[in-house]
Amino acid sequence: MDAVTHGDLILAGTPIGDVADASPALRRALVGADIIAAEDTRRLKDLLRRLDLSVTARVVSYFDGNEAGRATELVANLLDGLTVVVVTDAGMPSVSDPGFRVVQAAIAAGVRVSVVPGPSAVLTALAISGLPSDRFCFEGFLPRKAGPRRRRLDELAVEPRTMVFFEAPHRLEDFLVDAAAALGDDRPAAVCRELTKTYEEVRRASLGELVAWAHEGVRGEITVVIAGYEGQRHSDDPPGDVLALVAEGATFKDAVARIAVREGLSRGDLYDAALARRKATP
Repeated sequence: MDAVTHGDLILAGTPIGDVADASPALRRALVGADIIAAEDTRRLKDLLRRLDLSVTARVVSYFDGNEAGRATELVANLLDGLTVVVVTDAGMPSVSDPGFRVVQAAIAAGVRVSVVPGPSAVLTALAISGLPSDRFCFEGFLPRKAGPRRRRLDELAVEPRTMVFFEAPHRLEDFLVDAAAALGDDRPAAVCRELTKTYEEVRRASLGELVAWAHEGVRGEITVVIAGYEGQRHSDDPPGDVLALVAEGATFKDAVARIAVREGLSRGDLYDAALARRKATP
C-alpha cells in the first residue's frame, strides 16, 4: 500500500478560549481541507466566523456517539486521496476528546497523520498552577458516579507526579470533597477556570480550602491541578492504618482498598488481617 497516494489526516488544535490564539497553521489547514470532521459543527461554524475564514470543505460531525463508525468513513475518504482535518470544540483532538479512533484506523491503513499544534488546557493549567511541572500525569474526567470516582482517587493517593483533571462545574464540589478525603485536606491544588477567556480565574489553595470555596458554585470550563504525594509510601502497620481510616469515618471496604493501593498489598490479605486486628482489639 503506497501511502504517498493517500490523503492526509490532520489533527488540528483549536483555541481553548481566546480566538487570537489560533495559529496561521490552523487557518491554512482549515482552508485547505477537503473534509473537516468537527466535534460540534455549530461551534466550528462559529470559530470560522470569528476567524473570518471561508472554507470549501465538506463538514461532518465527529463526536463520541458516532466516533467508531465515522472513523471508518473518514479513512475511506483518506484512501481516496482527500485531506481530512479533525477539530474538537477546544484544544487538541484525542486528548479527552474524539480523535483517537480515527488516528488508529489511519495508521493501520498506512495513511500519514500530522498535527497542527494548538493551545492545551492541560499544559496551560499545569504551567499557571504553580505546582511542580517537571513530571505530571493527565487523568481527564474521572467517573461521574461517586463510588468509582472515589476508588480512582484512592488509587492516586500515592501518585508522586502532579495530576491534572478535567471536571464539569456542577460536579466540582463533589470532586474536591472526594479528592480531599482520598489525598488529604492539606494537599496543594489549583482550580483553573475559563483559561484564556475574559473571566479567567486561578484559585490556588489546599484541597480543603477549595472545597469551601466551591460550595457557593462555580461556572465555566474547569481544569484542576493537584500536587503529587510527597510522603513515605510504606507503613509498618497497614492493618492499623485501615482501622485508623475507619475510625475517621471511612467504610471498612474503602479503607482496605485505599491502604492496599498505597502499600501495594493484596486487598484480600489486608482485609483479613485488618478484620482479625479489629476482632482482637478490646
